[in-house]
Amino acid sequence: MAVSIALTEDEQAAVTDGQAAIDRLLGRLADTPTPAGPTPREIEAPDTSRLLPIVDVRQGKSAQP
Repeated sequence: MAVSIALTEDEQAAVTDGQAAIDRLLGRLADTPTPAGPTPREIEAPDTSRLLPIVDVRQGKSAQP
């Protein structure tokens, strides 16, 4: 069963406009509390962590030989 979720303009841009829009959205959400209380900015990531780039996104059925 599909569910429709209303997106803000920033969220829709992150879905359709690429990495720059995703980065802007993440920057705005950095000070929004999580359900547990702390904000993403308050949650420390390990020094060895890094973001991985999205290289290729394929949608729909893949062609099978």
